Amino acid sequence: MDVEFLGGAGEVGRSALLVNDSVLLDYGIKTDNPPQYPIGDVDPEAVVVSHGHLDHSGAVPALLRGSNRPPVHWTPPTRALALRLAEDTLKLHGNTPQCPFTETHVRRLTQVSETHGYRESFGAAGHEITFFNAGHIPGSAHVLIDDGETRLLYTGDFYANEKSTARGQRLVESTTARPEADAVITESTYHDVSHSDREQLEERFVESVQTTVWEGGTVIVPVFAIGRAQEILLICADNDIDCYLDGMATDVTRTLRQYPGYVRDAKALQRAVSNARFVTGKHGQRSRLTDKNTVILTTAGMLGGGPVVSYIPQIRQHPTNKIALTGYQVEGTPGRELVETGRAEFDGRVLPVSAQVEQYDFSAHADSAGLRAFLDSYQETPVVVNHGDDCAGYAEELADDGFAVSAPELGETLSL
Repeated sequence: MDVEFLGGAGEVGRSALLVNDSVLLDYGIKTDNPPQYPIGDVDPEAVVVSHGHLDHSGAVPALLRGSNRPPVHWTPPTRALALRLAEDTLKLHGNTPQCPFTETHVRRLTQVSETHGYRESFGAAGHEITFFNAGHIPGSAHVLIDDGETRLLYTGDFYANEKSTARGQRLVESTTARPEADAVITESTYHDVSHSDREQLEERFVESVQTTVWEGGTVIVPVFAIGRAQEILLICADNDIDCYLDGMATDVTRTLRQYPGYVRDAKALQRAVSNARFVTGKHGQRSRLTDKNTVILTTAGMLGGGPVVSYIPQIRQHPTNKIALTGYQVEGTPGRELVETGRAEFDGRVLPVSAQVEQYDFSAHADSAGLRAFLDSYQETPVVVNHGDDCAGYAEELADDGFAVSAPELGETLSL
């Protein structure tokens, strides 16, 4: 089996792997300025998408230009989320060189879409494909691809606890799937990070938010629309924290409620939705909310756009207020700038922030222990390290522990 790495090799973003010149695994966007897309011209016979995040599915509509009509295989939630992301990308970058597809390509995508549940094998370009729950976001999948000679497990992004008794995410169950494979391509995003104990992390977040509200402050909680927003909604509801939800996260939350079989507790998600008030943004609603001592969950998670850029300038000058970041802030983003300097750019203005700034690691990726807990099941299996800022370094670490491991470069082809 030959695998060509068109994106995601030695980097986080624009994941794309071409198997046997026929099956494309993921086709994402790297959200730089300008955005980056997978390298090379590709004309696959079939496309298989691991999950509905921008860096794995964001460029899929571009595969349907010209006469190309490859079938696109994914789980039902991944299909819905990817289409929602495509609509958002068109709003932001449509009719510019930064967007490689149009509304026409998105409509074509709905016509070639084929959905599959977990552990339901299907055929794609002469290969047998099976999805397994990856525990990352609703619908996320490990992809097992079998060409009749080699069984390759592509992990996609995944979340795994190193201990079965540890608290995982509230939104989705951690992955327990360990399908037999002849080779494994693993993500490595947090290979050198140890996540905080989840229960303790939640307790710190809840105590901080409640304290600020009790003291009369407003809490802005920047969230990623897919996964993180719903995770924080669940935490707020379970701790009787009244909150508002704003931005693309409102549509995504409504979408995910349509797929109860892909979340950990559909009733809990319903309670969380009932606990929150959705913001429409009409008639000056956002401006009025900042005058309340309340909690506002809003996109974007790294402060790079969305309603959050209207909220923070209004609450930034008061030390009683708080900005509670809920995930990693990529270098070069306003969120990273705010953490490091106490100021950030909003709508073209660099503004100092006197409000308190806190950061919480609610990651949906496996950390160093979670990765090893997963890979220990494949100690005798060749492992390929992908989707990380230091793939080569992690490969060396695994090699020292006896793994047969490699870390391909962008554009490289491996025979597995």
